[in-house]
Amino acid sequence: MEEHPSGRRAWLETLIVSIVLTACGTREKEDTSSALRAAAGGGSLVGVQSTTAPPANSPGMAASGSARTQQAPSNPEGTANPVALSSSGTGSGGTGGAPGAGEPGDTEQPRDDSLPGAGGDTSSSACSGGASLAPSETTRTLRVGGVERSYILHVPPGYTGSSAVPLVLDFHGLGGNGAGQKALSGFAALSDQNDFVIAWPDGIDNAWNIGPCCTRSRDVDDLGFAKAIVAEVQSLGCIDAKRVYTTGFSMGGGMSHFLACNAADIFAAATPSAFDLLETSQMPCQPVRPISVLAFRGTADPLVTFAGGISTPPNGCCPPITFLGALGSFKQWGSIDGCTGNPTSTGNTMTFNQCKDGVQAGLVTIQGGGHAPGPATAAWDFLKTKSLP
Repeated sequence: MEEHPSGRRAWLETLIVSIVLTACGTREKEDTSSALRAAAGGGSLVGVQSTTAPPANSPGMAASGSARTQQAPSNPEGTANPVALSSSGTGSGGTGGAPGAGEPGDTEQPRDDSLPGAGGDTSSSACSGGASLAPSETTRTLRVGGVERSYILHVPPGYTGSSAVPLVLDFHGLGGNGAGQKALSGFAALSDQNDFVIAWPDGIDNAWNIGPCCTRSRDVDDLGFAKAIVAEVQSLGCIDAKRVYTTGFSMGGGMSHFLACNAADIFAAATPSAFDLLETSQMPCQPVRPISVLAFRGTADPLVTFAGGISTPPNGCCPPITFLGALGSFKQWGSIDGCTGNPTSTGNTMTFNQCKDGVQAGLVTIQGGGHAPGPATAAWDFLKTKSLP
């Protein structure tokens, strides 16, 4: 997250080229138009580009529960069209290697109706919400401590409301928004293939507050915002409360780490990409229970370096922060989760498997990988096997 020596404009141009080359160079057979459109939009610092600014910054602490929704027109091909904040294209995954595989890449997968039970009981729980959800894509707003916040909600075509389904929150990078993350991460296609509901939130200042960084105000309540999204979606439809997950890219990966640290009673697992834990004095991490975390990190990331260290947020929001690095974060999650023994290595993935409550802590190392999302299919394969106790 350090500024380029030649100034913010040159830093931005370097980042855009890095994202586009990463997307194109490791996914030769995939349509890369979504990543190219995101990178061409301008205005991004880290992550994806903002096409419409989110609500103005003001402090917030608690969710009020009010919301309104706008229905998106349906697409003849069966996928909901993007709504007001949205960029065209959904993508089919990020770049890099899947857990247990030595080669990078993420390909479209067939529908997966089997849900392995590792890491918790993943059988569907009873529905406790209403019957308002139906296959669609909408932009919803709610108020958190008097501040209006927005997110895109995607309900897949296969959703019927007759059985509980998982919910995923997918967070954008610094300078991005929910629409850009939807186009970039690859989780939109997986939602349709696997019948889980997904939300792409919009950050104030196109950023997230994880404590010392990175909204301009330290009073922004993004923890409350994430909890409010989960509560609202659960109230609207048939969501499995034991299978709520968080994922994200860059600053959004930081938000996923933050939720794993501070909302492990709500989120069953996390898959952050291109971001690490911060040193404990800046970002304490004491989850109420052990939680499964699988991180995706590129060894050639020029913005959040693999080795970690001091970094200055490029949006000028805050003092420098200190990353633990990819390996440091992996070891820290192993300690937090009470893992014992040595981690196992399979392909490009290291995993602590002997952890409290049967959780796992893992790191997927993408050799030569830059600042880019991890492969969505690999992330979902990890998430779908986890549930709250």
